[in-house]
Amino acid sequence: MRSGHDMLVEFRRRWRLMLWLEIALYALGPAILSYLIFFKVFWSLVILFLVAGMILFFIKPWKHSLENVASYIDLHLEATEYSTGLLLLPEEKLSGLARIQQNRVTTRLVEKLKTVKPPNHLVRGAIILCSFILIGAVIYKYELLSNLQWSQQPKVTPETIVFKPTDTTSTTVESPKLIRQQLTINYPNYTQVPSVETSKMDIKAVEGSKVSWKIRFDQEIKSVTMESMGNSYPMKLIDEAYTGKSILTNAGFYNFKFTDLQDRSYVSELYAIEVIKDKSPSVEIKGIKQFTSFAFNEDKKVSFTTAIADDFGIEDSYIIATVSKGSGESVKFREEKLNFNNKISKGKRNLSLSKNIDLDQMKMEPGDELYFYVEALDSKRPKPNISRSETFFAVIKDTVSDNFAVEGTMGVDLMPDYFRSQRQLIIDTEKLLKDKAKLSTKDYKSKSNELGFDQKVLRLKYAEFMGDESEFGGTAEGDVESLEHEDEDHHEEGHEEEDPLAKYTHKHDSENEHNLVEEEKKKDPLEEYLHNHEDPEESTLFTKSLKGKLRQALNEMWDAELYLRLYTPEKSLPYQYRALKLIQEIKNSARIYVHRIGFDPPPIKEDKRLTGEIDEVSGFRKSAELEQEDAYPSIRIILARLEQLIFEKGAITEEDKLLFGQAGNELAEKAIENPGQYLETLQRLKWISEDVTVPQEALVALQKGLFLTLPELKPNAVKKQQQTSEINDLLLKELEIND
Repeated sequence: MRSGHDMLVEFRRRWRLMLWLEIALYALGPAILSYLIFFKVFWSLVILFLVAGMILFFIKPWKHSLENVASYIDLHLEATEYSTGLLLLPEEKLSGLARIQQNRVTTRLVEKLKTVKPPNHLVRGAIILCSFILIGAVIYKYELLSNLQWSQQPKVTPETIVFKPTDTTSTTVESPKLIRQQLTINYPNYTQVPSVETSKMDIKAVEGSKVSWKIRFDQEIKSVTMESMGNSYPMKLIDEAYTGKSILTNAGFYNFKFTDLQDRSYVSELYAIEVIKDKSPSVEIKGIKQFTSFAFNEDKKVSFTTAIADDFGIEDSYIIATVSKGSGESVKFREEKLNFNNKISKGKRNLSLSKNIDLDQMKMEPGDELYFYVEALDSKRPKPNISRSETFFAVIKDTVSDNFAVEGTMGVDLMPDYFRSQRQLIIDTEKLLKDKAKLSTKDYKSKSNELGFDQKVLRLKYAEFMGDESEFGGTAEGDVESLEHEDEDHHEEGHEEEDPLAKYTHKHDSENEHNLVEEEKKKDPLEEYLHNHEDPEESTLFTKSLKGKLRQALNEMWDAELYLRLYTPEKSLPYQYRALKLIQEIKNSARIYVHRIGFDPPPIKEDKRLTGEIDEVSGFRKSAELEQEDAYPSIRIILARLEQLIFEKGAITEEDKLLFGQAGNELAEKAIENPGQYLETLQRLKWISEDVTVPQEALVALQKGLFLTLPELKPNAVKKQQQTSEINDLLLKELEIND
């Protein structure tokens, strides 16, 4: 446990620290106010130390001793019983009772000293500091002491606007000097970007920003104008400063020009205007394939997330969904606007939204298709940027409405009449299972057997279309007729030793079955390149892939018929569904759509036909020389003129100034894309066109800069003469002879 003396020393240290902090709060207020008025760091530091020294003289943090601390604790902590002073005395000088009291005070200080706070006025100091800052901010914002502020601005800084006289006549009158310059950029409100005030004149801001200039001279002048891209805008005199305003729409350049009271003109350097376009939002859909299909008995829900990003904020986003019903000329469309599951927070730059679309709630049926995309709007004003995602598809498979054609060029449909009856068999089987409780055992078995008979008829129809032999040794058509007699006499001609399932199962161990492993034969090397029409497996209208699928469907029908004959239709349903799916795949894969375009030849003139006369047939020949238009004609002329001015040291004429101005316009169009690269060259052209005296070195630099602006010439393919020797000529002749 700490001693009582140590606790008093710690309390005194906290007390002194708070006093020093209080002095700092008192001194910072006037220092910050001084900086906001005069913008001088040196004078702000002087005021800071001066005020701190004055307050330090009155507060004197060092004067508080341990005796003062003990007295303060006795006054604010009754548990010490006014005995805190005992902690300052050495233990050997105390009596036994005093030692006991000293220990008691130490124990109570350990428990309750934290509840006693050193005396301070930090709240008052903070209020005074905030008051000074608020006063300074108001003065700075509304320029209440503008004369004091502007007079303290440095007259020469790296960002100061430099004016050059356009009249080179010598005069003893002193030229006006710039003493204050300010550029204010107010970004559009929707960007949520604070305004910027700077002394640099180069502008880089968002499209639609409001820009204002404010410049002041040390003496009265006649007029000030701002020149930009060939246009002049006069600046107004307000509170002894010339101000101008503009709204950024396009990139470019600008400069200032003023006239003094003696009608002398001065022009400034060029400054770049770079306009940042507000980008459209980016929309990306995740967690879903672009095409999704559902079976009619599946859970038909589409779930996905959307990531949206924008440079200044997102205003709204939604889903545009279109449902198409029907086909051909009877197709109908229904468009809906869907909202996301989570709420959109306006103004955020990045959003992650999710959505679950239930196709059943969209009232979609088999064969219907859903097309949807996400649309997002940013917060740009007055007209927002709109972006949309890719289109995604969701389809409910239709097992009945698709038409089938083996080949698009066929004029007739060769599919059997019973091609679509597999779906009806499934419906009848499901109805039989539903009515099982209402039917007697005899009726139930009878209906199941009848369905098995229908399944066999359908299977034999497919076998006929595949070119298979009859199961009874004849044609498949004869099979259907014999099936009727077979079904009537099925129970009369039965034999006990005959296996009742013999006709409905695959006998893998018996002879003459389609699943037997064929005996190995010597392979014909041309077998895979020939189409054997004697083989019933090859004599179909299907390709091998479609034939294999149809053979698989026949096998599924065989098993479905087996379980129907065994009076267990619930076991037959899976085989029927698989057979239906295979048939549907065959139908869809066999579609061929061919758009045929005919050719209508011109009518034949019988009197001219086969005569061989070509007198009236004339040839047509057109010759043209295509030349690319030169984009920089003035710059090329100026380069030649600069060559004369540099070597002959001639004077610049009025015609030269006009040419320099035209060359400046050509260069300005190119410099808008990359102002930093061509700004200096454009500036020299501007000064020459404004009749500003340019030294000889500047002309050389101008010539070099103009050469760099011209595009590189592409090499032309020309025929060149080459010297050949006699040996080479002989070699070429030999090659031509033997060719």
